[in-house]
This record gives sequence, C-alpha cells and structure tokens, in this order.
Amino acid sequence: MILAWAAGLLLTAVWCFALYLSERDRMKGSRSEPKERLLAAPFKALLHRSGLLDRFQPLAAGLHGRLLLLNGSTWSAEASRGFIAEAVGFGFLAMWSGAWLGVLSGEPLLFSLGLLLGIVVPAAKWKDVAGQVTRRKQDIVLLLPEVLGKLMLLLGAGETLQRALVRCAERSDEEGQHPLLLELRRVNESVRNGESFAAAMEVFSRRCGVQEVSVFTTTLLLNYRRGGDRLVLSLKELSYSLWEKRKAVVRARGEEASSKLVFPLVGIFFVLMVLVASPAILMMRG
Repeated sequence: MILAWAAGLLLTAVWCFALYLSERDRMKGSRSEPKERLLAAPFKALLHRSGLLDRFQPLAAGLHGRLLLLNGSTWSAEASRGFIAEAVGFGFLAMWSGAWLGVLSGEPLLFSLGLLLGIVVPAAKWKDVAGQVTRRKQDIVLLLPEVLGKLMLLLGAGETLQRALVRCAERSDEEGQHPLLLELRRVNESVRNGESFAAAMEVFSRRCGVQEVSVFTTTLLLNYRRGGDRLVLSLKELSYSLWEKRKAVVRARGEEASSKLVFPLVGIFFVLMVLVASPAILMMRG
C-alpha cells in the first residue's frame, strides 16, 4: 500500500504542476471547456515543456497525417498536439484513479489495473485513429466502382465530364455524407471558383489518400480532353479492376466480422458449460 500512496501523491503533484503550467500560459479572459482546461491543456503544456513531443516527432507526424486525412485541410498541427495531450490525459486519469482507489479500498489489484489502463487507453485512442483511416479508405474503394459506373452512363448519354461529376456527387440521403462524395463536391466547388480542373482533381486525389482514386484521377486527366468514346473506354477498362478491389474489401470485412464473433461465442460456450456441468457436479458431491 505504500507504493500506491507514493504513486497517488506523485501523480497528484504532477497534475498540479501541469495545471499550473497551462494556467500560466493560458491567455487571460479565454474560455475553454472543463475537459480541455483540466485534461488536455495541462498535459499539452507538460509535454511541450518536457520536450517529449520533439523526441517522438516521427510518431506524432504519422498521427497528424491520419488526423489530417480524417478531418480535412482545416486540421492543424496544434489540434494534433491537443489530441495527443488529451489521450495522455485520459491515461494519466486512469492511473491516478487506480492509485487512489487502491489506497481507499486497500486492494493493490486496483492500483495495478490503473497502471495497465494508463497504458492501454492512449494506445487504444491511437489505434482507433488508424482504424478510422482504414475504414475510410475501404468505404471509398467500395463506392468508387458505383460512381465510375454512373459516370460512364452520363458520359455515354452526352454529358460533359465536369457536369457528369456534379451529377455523381449529388445525393440527398445519408450516403451523400460519404467521404468520396464529399471530396467530389469539393472538386466541383473548386472548379466553380475558378480553379483548373486538373489542379482540383490532383488535390482530390491527395485528400482521398487511396491508390485506386489516384489511378481513377490519372485516367480522367489523361483522357478528359479527348472525351467521347476514348474516355468511356478507358473508364470501362478501369472499372473491371475496381470491382475486383471492391470484392476483396467486402471479403476482408466479412472475415473481420466473423473473427470478432469468435470471442463472444467462446464466452457463451463456457457459460453454458458451467450451467450444464454445475448441477451434475453438485449431485455427484451430494
């Protein structure tokens, strides 16, 4: 219990020092939410003062790239530092709670559990960002063949390429918030604002961050000036490979869903075994 007492006092002192640093650096009169003021801001100041963010710059840069992909070009490096500080703050809160709960209850296991959660919680938030990026890329790959098919139909009906892209991005249902359609709308908006079609499509490819979209963009830029049957033929050849990619993504998601069901099924199996075997064991002892 002495270890839990020492850890609790040390963690409390660290949090108070971090809060002091953040309050000193905070602009007078500025308002912030309690979570930002008590969790994210103190540890942002502490990480900055200790130089840990500079030491782990490659990891922070990778996280910033993923967050930038998820939140768009308005996401800043300062926002990424705030995300890291918040994740560290939640882990610190878990360790602090575990230490003092262990002291109050006299149970050392709670202190060990708090230490474990202090490591797991930031890692889980970090991994969740990577999972969201993977999910976003898969969603784009799943919808891209449908958009390509609609684009070919519109071009075959005599629409211009830019007008056809506008029609492809127009959806009023929930699917209209799909990342691929949102990025297509940004392309159309950029072109209406005077940006060249080629530059807008290159930015579109970078924002999506998917290899299949890069191939799609390259095909459009190489053939859109020709138009007509040449463009439709090029897109038709590309659609075959995109549908195969879609099948692979669907298959991977199916395997992932089935693997997630294994652990609940195993747990249910053990519970049923206990329920079935307990009466027989009690009868044998009787």
